[in-house]
Amino acid sequence: MNIIDRKILHDGFYKLTQLLVQDGGQQLKRERFEPGQAVGALVFDTQKQRYIFVRQFRVGAEAEVLEIPAGMLDKEGEQPEEAMRREIQEELGYEVDRITFIRNFYSSPGGSAEQLWLYYAEVSRQTGAGGGVADEHENIEVVCLTYDELVAEPWQDAKTLIAAQWVQLQ
Repeated sequence: MNIIDRKILHDGFYKLTQLLVQDGGQQLKRERFEPGQAVGALVFDTQKQRYIFVRQFRVGAEAEVLEIPAGMLDKEGEQPEEAMRREIQEELGYEVDRITFIRNFYSSPGGSAEQLWLYYAEVSRQTGAGGGVADEHENIEVVCLTYDELVAEPWQDAKTLIAAQWVQLQ
């Protein structure tokens, strides 16, 4: 397949682009969701010996979702690790002691251009309230789980499921 044309269908909070692709002798129109680049981290508090998650309303699920803290690379020139440290501070109120890159991947390559950088982070010092950023209209509940609770949780979010499986393999 070759992309022969692109057209922006919507450019709001997210972008939607229509691609015209050549597949052999046939031309096909395909839509691509372009939310931007994202980060997420499985966060472990070394003092409390608990994993820290967030619960928040997610439009795609139309429900509250328990997941690892995550966010977008939304600052000019920001690198994925920098964005992850910022998101942990904003959502959890912690400074990061140690951060380890796990993997980057496309979250849903069939129709989305989003690529996510996944990390494992250790924290021990809470320096802020967490709960998200007011001007981003975030309403985040911080949830702490033991290892056994993490393993038993029926995760509905793919990045969180990948992170939970990663820690079980370590």
